[in-house]
Parts: sequence; structure tokens; C-alpha cells
Amino acid sequence: MIEAFVGIAKESWLVFKEAAPFVLFGFFAAGILKVLIPERTIVKHLGGNGFRSVFKASLFGVPLPLCSCGVIPVAVGLRKQGASKGATASFLVSVPETGVDSVAITWALLDPFMTIIRPVSAFITALATGSLINLLPEKKEGFEPNTADSCCSATSDMNTQLAPNSPLLQRLKHGIVYAFTDLLKDIGGWLLLGILIAGIISYFVPIDFVDRYLGGEYSSLLIMLIIGIPLYICASASTPIAAALVLKGLSPGAALVFLLAGPATNAATMTVIAKHLGKSATIIYVAAIAFSSLVFGWLVNRTYEWLSIDVLDWVSHTEHGTDSWVYLVSAFVLIGLLFWNYRPSGKTENADCSVSKTPGGG
Repeated sequence: MIEAFVGIAKESWLVFKEAAPFVLFGFFAAGILKVLIPERTIVKHLGGNGFRSVFKASLFGVPLPLCSCGVIPVAVGLRKQGASKGATASFLVSVPETGVDSVAITWALLDPFMTIIRPVSAFITALATGSLINLLPEKKEGFEPNTADSCCSATSDMNTQLAPNSPLLQRLKHGIVYAFTDLLKDIGGWLLLGILIAGIISYFVPIDFVDRYLGGEYSSLLIMLIIGIPLYICASASTPIAAALVLKGLSPGAALVFLLAGPATNAATMTVIAKHLGKSATIIYVAAIAFSSLVFGWLVNRTYEWLSIDVLDWVSHTEHGTDSWVYLVSAFVLIGLLFWNYRPSGKTENADCSVSKTPGGG
């Protein structure tokens, strides 16, 4: 038993150390992004029922470092501010499926091609989902635009932002502090869980596991879709799990299915969509994500074959590079930041905000 704990700890530490520099860079970029694309700008562009609002929602959502439950209050706030059903759904897809932080981790744990195709797939999936949902009749009964006052709504976060005419250095400081405090606290717990699961997979799962138990290519795509849809996991946390499975023989396409379906679909998201967009929109939402994930998974496998790319070559190269002192220092800096953010503060959160304050729900 002790040997197993030590083995899991070693494997988890290797994954953590490998990802640490890119996690820090991702959060830094997220802080800068908060300054460059404030929430007011997003709200301004997501009104209307046309294709343009869906396109903008899909595009805005790709780099934003939110996921799972963290995106829910933002999306509800956008809907109350007048965003269309399609734009709201597109935002709910593209935001949790990727983000500047998860893109950085994808580069660290997978390979450059997956780093590019992941946000591209998320954008197209969000675009298709929102466009289909916009075909439904638009009904906004029960919504009162511009009156969202709840602490769990998107507008409450907007009201706490610095004025647009604040000095640039002050806004940059505000964004970076936000990234390494609020955002890190939201995502950090789930990231650590994902790394722990990756360590367990690396230690216990045999190399031939995929060939023996997940069957052929098509069945592995379907299995990863079935696993991913109900799973509550954010984009950053799903990446080390996918990387660990790839090392055990999972195809890149099946890994992408998991990376797309896992973060965008979970019980909390389904409940919100059913309540605010309707049951028909919920069915379209899940079906569009499932279909798009399978199609992109299949295309990615064909592309890897056509280009003769072996994802394991990149993973092996990055593992060798983790001997650098940069990885070790970054790992200890990240550990320090996590301890600082999760230290007991003696403060209590408003119970009504629990959904948006769930650790890792960012």
C-alpha cells in the first residue's frame, strides 16, 4: 500500500512539474486578457439573434479562462442582459472547452498540433451549437435585462472592475492579481485533482490498457464521449488525464473527444440550460457537442496518420526537458501560490454564491 502511494506521488509530481511553467504562464496571460477584454465588452457584442452574435460569443469564449460552473453565472448574466439563446449557448460551449490556461497546459502535456486543434475545435463546436439553437423560437419571459443584481451574476463581477480609463499599470496589476488569486483558487483544486488522477493512471494502468479494454478506434471515441459527457471537470484538469491516457495508448482523437465533451457538459450546465434556454435547446446542446466531438476526434486521428505525427515523441521530449531548473522553480512557486490561496482565512462565503465559488468551478 505504501509503495503504491509513493508511486502515485512520484508520477503526480512529474506531471505537476512538467505543467507548472505553462500553468503560471497561462494564468499570467489570463490576467492580461481580463484587462484587454473586460466583461462589459463581451456583453455589448452578444445581443441580437443573428449569426454575428453567435460568432462573437464563440470567439470571445475561446481564450477566456473559465470553466464548468464558473461560466454559468456569467452566461446567465449575459442572457439577462439580452444575449440570444444561441449566443448564450455558444458562450457556454467555447469557454469551458478551452482557455488560455488550458492551451498552455496542452502544449506542455500533449503536443503543438493538439494545442492548435483544441481551441479551433471548441470554436467550431460552439459556433455550430449556437447556430442550431438560434433556430428555435426566441422567448425571454421571466428575464429582466439590466436588472441582475445577484452576487452570483455576471454583472456583480463587472461592477467591481476598474474603470476603463484607469491607468494601464493599475489595470494590469488588477488583472494579474485576479488571475493568481480568484482564478487560481477556482481552477487550482480541479487542476490538482486532474494531476492526481493522471498520476494514478500512470502508476496503475498498463501500457496495453487501451488495446485490451477500449477496443478499436471508433469504440474508443464513443467510450471517451460517454465518459466525458456526465463528468464534472474543467479544461485544465482534463488535460493531464487525457495526456496520461495517451501515454497508455489512447488515440489523439479519442483524447480530443474527452477534452471537448468533458468540460462543456455536466449536470450543473444542463440544469441551467434547461431552465434559461429550454428543454429543446438542452437536447440540441448535448447532441451538437457529442456529434462535433466525434467528428473532430475522427479527423484528428486521420490528420495524425496523414502527417505521420506521433504524439508520444513530443511527450517524451518534454519529459526529458523537465530536468531544467525552470520546471522545479515553477513547481515550487505554483505550490506556494496554491497554499496561499487555499489557506484558512476565517471568512465565510455567501451561501447564495456557492455555485460560482465552488473550488475548481472557475
